[in-house]
Amino acid sequence: MSVAFTKEGDSEAFAADLLDRPISPNPNLVTARGLAQLEAWLAEARAAYSAAQAQGDVAEDRTAMARATRDLRYYSARRASAQLTEPNGPEGVLHFGQAVTFDREDGRRQTFRIVGEDEANPAEGSVSYVSPLARALLGKGIGDTAVVGGGEVEIVAIG
Repeated sequence: MSVAFTKEGDSEAFAADLLDRPISPNPNLVTARGLAQLEAWLAEARAAYSAAQAQGDVAEDRTAMARATRDLRYYSARRASAQLTEPNGPEGVLHFGQAVTFDREDGRRQTFRIVGEDEANPAEGSVSYVSPLARALLGKGIGDTAVVGGGEVEIVAIG
């Protein structure tokens, strides 16, 4: 169909029908830092929502309003379900909230902190507690080995 036969607002209406951000079925465990991040993101979402409302004619920028509404719903739900979790258990064993350093078979040494899903950022050295890496290492101690990504790793430090 030719573009001439479509309504000008159709692309805006489509953009305004943004799907909700998926919410994980896993418990929403968070570190103190993760909780602070959730609160900051929620504040940003509230501010974006207020700004979108204040612009007056919502029909002119339905995308901004839809995005702000979607983010506000997501961060409100995540903040409401957040469970502050501190490392708890025997010393020398990897728990949620701790960092783990391990050696790979190829000689690389890597360190990751085990955190909640919203806080996880592998590029910055943190992985979600539900990630395959975390699942393979949680509950293990220094000197223990695990299979990660098809190769064996050895835990050399926990902190």
